[in-house]
Amino acid sequence: MRRREFITIPAKSVGGLLIHALAGESIPLQAQDGNVQLPLRFFAEAEARVVMAACERIFPGDESGPGATDASVIVYIDRQLAGPYGHDRYRYTQGPWIESVPEHGYQGKASPRDIYRAGIPLLGSDFAEVSPEEQDARLLKIEDSAFFDLLRDHTLEGMFTDPLHGGNRQMAGWRLVGYPGPVMSYRDEIERYHGKPYRREPKSLEQIIGHDVAGWEDEPV
Repeated sequence: MRRREFITIPAKSVGGLLIHALAGESIPLQAQDGNVQLPLRFFAEAEARVVMAACERIFPGDESGPGATDASVIVYIDRQLAGPYGHDRYRYTQGPWIESVPEHGYQGKASPRDIYRAGIPLLGSDFAEVSPEEQDARLLKIEDSAFFDLLRDHTLEGMFTDPLHGGNRQMAGWRLVGYPGPVMSYRDEIERYHGKPYRREPKSLEQIIGHDVAGWEDEPV
């Protein structure tokens, strides 16, 4: 078993929540110097810093709204790679390994964990420290790789998934696009909002059903 590692992020990115909401663990947040440490399940700290910076370039925060760092996308990706998905539990993993048409999806041998471990060094260990322009240039160099495809997909998933999976902190992504959450029925809203913009405060799945829900990434590997 390797030593437990953590990623340091700005305290404003997690607010007053418990780490349980982000990492599946009931550990109160401890903020020092405006930062907090979140426990990592898969990444080493240096890897997490690179991935977090890359996600922020793919989905940056600006005056129009929050970005990947604010939405805790790194926590979403870390949990997914540590769970059954990262180990390729639910994908057919026997050969032949071929390059096929996009409609067939990924046909390679490497698991998501393998793809990240091979892809992160392509960005450089100093990726989080270089200028945004240099970060963009390095991302462009790997734009056609399986790693970039996966990183981009996971960034968007982490921005807009239900918060129970660790990303979309405080439903930042949903608020950005005006998504109300997994509403079970719109019957009561049809007449109330007839001819008016529908601007309901978003609710997560756990808020709607009234109890905690375990994500599939928390299933035993």
